[in-house]
Amino acid sequence: MVNEEQKKEVVQLCRELIRRRSYSGQEAGAADALADFMRGKGFDEVFIDRYGSVVGSVRGKRPGPGILFDGHIDTVPVVDVHGWKHDPFGGEAADGRIYGRGASDMKGATAAMACAAANFAKATGRDFAGTVHVAGVVFEELFEGVAAREISARVKPEFVVIGEASELNLKIGQRGRAEIVLETAGVPAHSANPEKGVNAVHAMIKLIAEVERIVPGRQPVLGKGVSVLTDIISTPYPGASVVPSGCRVTYDRRLLVGETREAVIAPYREAAERLAAADPAFRGTASFARGKEKCHTGDSIEGERFFPGWLFGADAEFVRKALAGLRSVGLEPEISHYSFCTNGSHYAGEAGIKTLGFGPSRENLAHTTDEYIEETQLYAALDGYQAISKALLEA
Repeated sequence: MVNEEQKKEVVQLCRELIRRRSYSGQEAGAADALADFMRGKGFDEVFIDRYGSVVGSVRGKRPGPGILFDGHIDTVPVVDVHGWKHDPFGGEAADGRIYGRGASDMKGATAAMACAAANFAKATGRDFAGTVHVAGVVFEELFEGVAAREISARVKPEFVVIGEASELNLKIGQRGRAEIVLETAGVPAHSANPEKGVNAVHAMIKLIAEVERIVPGRQPVLGKGVSVLTDIISTPYPGASVVPSGCRVTYDRRLLVGETREAVIAPYREAAERLAAADPAFRGTASFARGKEKCHTGDSIEGERFFPGWLFGADAEFVRKALAGLRSVGLEPEISHYSFCTNGSHYAGEAGIKTLGFGPSRENLAHTTDEYIEETQLYAALDGYQAISKALLEA
């Protein structure tokens, strides 16, 4: 069980990370604070990669597998600071809670991971088989798994623990996510003479009608796939006295295990092809969205917005070991899956690495006004991460 000194340390690190405002692409302050903590606790290696993620490693005395604890340090922005009762970047502690942007999503978990690795090394005298890696990952909020690719390629972990909020339950999967862009092209004309043009919005209405017939599949554990329209915009905008020459729509497609890029995009492209075959004037396309952003290191991060789903069996050996470890410190987690997308889309969905989710706090506190984490959840996570390390690394 954690002692008072360890409780104080994890609270202090959590508060310090919250004080370092770290919107996606602006994580330098939080990365430096986490790196300084790791170096101060005697991690064997600490590095910041080209995207700006910070990774610290503690090596055991015996050869064995690597376990990576993944916690992202970027946050969504604070839209209305005046709506907060607590300073979103103050890291205020009150009534057993720590308040601030990222407290729950997920600087609390990241602090617990770093502290747990240091505590585990000290408690075992580093007499364990393998290596414990802790990652403070950038750009998770915009590119689930893209920055994680750089980390897994370098440290090559056999196991990954995602620290996203789970109320201390054990997560063994998640649906994935894709953003699909539909675009239609028309011919501009003065709105006083619309017959001289081709209205791209009218074309999009036809394409949407076709796409709405797409019914994604269902998976017994993860549930149903989703295809939902999330935005639409015409070109030019605003369209004063002009027939729109372009229209763009985005669909959020929630993915099930095993769905490939080709299989997911195919029905959207087929919908556009059917309309083009029936009407030579119709011009429409379907593709995956791409994103590109500047990192705090000056490098760029980019990628297609296709993030796979993943799922492991509750009876898998590494799941059973982790569960036994958590129970050994008095925790009684349920086994379930995340309802949202995480960096596990890369680790498990792309790379096939054995991956679990275990984190403090509640999912519904993420991105909220007066976001907070309960100190009791933080302490339990500190115990839990050490217990998982012990169970998987034969300490």
